[in-house]
Amino acid sequence: MEVVLVDATECEIERPKKQRKYYSGKKRKHMIKAQIVADEKDLRILNISFSHGSVHDFKLFCKSCVHFLKDILLIANKGYIGMNKIHSNSLIPEKSTKRNKLTKEDRKYNSTISKRRIYIEHVNRYIKKFRIVSTRYRKKRRKFALRFSLICAIYNFEL
Repeated sequence: MEVVLVDATECEIERPKKQRKYYSGKKRKHMIKAQIVADEKDLRILNISFSHGSVHDFKLFCKSCVHFLKDILLIANKGYIGMNKIHSNSLIPEKSTKRNKLTKEDRKYNSTISKRRIYIEHVNRYIKKFRIVSTRYRKKRRKFALRFSLICAIYNFEL
């Protein structure tokens, strides 16, 4: 069975004129969000999608129009809750609430998912080695997707 990992990362930008759509309430800064889809076997980046910082991870996944066959397993983080409705063969960690704490089985389930999902975080770390992505992006925003894609191509080439 083929396994695909999904995660989103945010890159800080200069404050734009249209502040509201780029403002990330989570980071309290202006951001551009990039979603990375990678294969678990060889960690090749399969797809990259971009959006404003205010867009939620799951909404970015829906807008990216990335479709997979039913036999492909998708592994994502808690930001992608609701993915089971779109793709039935997906693994997402359980969330705890104030009233309903996680059981030992749920914690073990989350741990096994995290052990498999850590590889996409390593891909994000490699991409963030490039200073243009890790620090505030000061260039034109329309060129960000091109530059991020080139960095991902360098990553794929080095594999």
